[in-house]
Amino acid sequence: MTKAVGLAAVLALIVASSTPAPGYEADFTRTTAPRSAAATSPAPLPTHDVDVTSVARVYLDQIGDARYLFSIVDTQVSPILDLRGVLPERCTPIGPEAAGVLVSAGFAFECASELTFDDALELPWSLAGVVALVRWSDGSQASAYFRGDGRSVPIRLADLRAGGGTTGRLAGTYFILGGEHILFGIDHLLFVLGLLLLVGGFWSLVKTITSFTLAHSITLGLAVLGYVPVDRAPVEAAIALSIVLLAREIVVGRQGQKSLVHRYPWLVAFVFGLLHGLGFAGALGEIGLRSSDVPLALLFFNLGVEAGQLAFVVALIALAKIAGRAKRFAVQRVEPALGYALGAFATFWFLDRLPALWGA
Repeated sequence: MTKAVGLAAVLALIVASSTPAPGYEADFTRTTAPRSAAATSPAPLPTHDVDVTSVARVYLDQIGDARYLFSIVDTQVSPILDLRGVLPERCTPIGPEAAGVLVSAGFAFECASELTFDDALELPWSLAGVVALVRWSDGSQASAYFRGDGRSVPIRLADLRAGGGTTGRLAGTYFILGGEHILFGIDHLLFVLGLLLLVGGFWSLVKTITSFTLAHSITLGLAVLGYVPVDRAPVEAAIALSIVLLAREIVVGRQGQKSLVHRYPWLVAFVFGLLHGLGFAGALGEIGLRSSDVPLALLFFNLGVEAGQLAFVVALIALAKIAGRAKRFAVQRVEPALGYALGAFATFWFLDRLPALWGA
């Protein structure tokens, strides 16, 4: 049943992406006078039985400044008559005359400010899911499939490339998102921990962390801007492997075996940082951004990552200082054990992520 619903969603997504909404031309023509019956009749659509697939199709068109038209394609779906709880709190329904369009199946609404990526429409349908196509006033389009929970289907506008709202709101949202990603991304934090264990001396540490920062900033920007393709499965597996290699150098270094990694840790940090930047890009790419919002979002997401990384480094240095003052305790004694622990965790992650390379 799950596979059938998934296949239906894919087919509906393809159809929705290529078919105009009923009663509303694709060129967003306004109307100030009644139209003929031919102008308001639904466009012909391929057969799609909601009763069988439990997947409906809807359109969201931006028809003006903070004004929108929501159209329901499939006639088997119950009309939405009560919009309480459906729209964001700052939005209210408006009639066709006020909207300047004819509404044959759906509703028009306006908001105190434009819809943004943290808004959602809560459709009161007990369906398996909904395929939504949005057409923004700047000419951009997006479509996505949204799963239902048995009571409703949330349409998250972040998945439909909604704008970021004001500059301050966009900057703040992505700064926090970047900080959360690094602080809750355990593999990235463990790599930074490995760099701290590997490097001796304050300036050497500064050079190494700066190299790592510069490298992942480069690939993050190139990937988000579309210059470098990102396939998450090999990237995530390679990130785990980078921690394994770093853990090995920590252990053998304590045994007196020095290599290029120990002589030039900043170079190794730069090379592996390029890889970790692709991991950050995968997280940022899942959100969906309008092209006009990409530069600012990218900048503040990266600043958030750096702030989180700096906070982690400072916390570790402070912890090491406190622990070093305790009697009978030396940080150097536990570094080999930490290296083995890093290697064990990273090896598990690497093996766990390998099946994804073959689509398993």
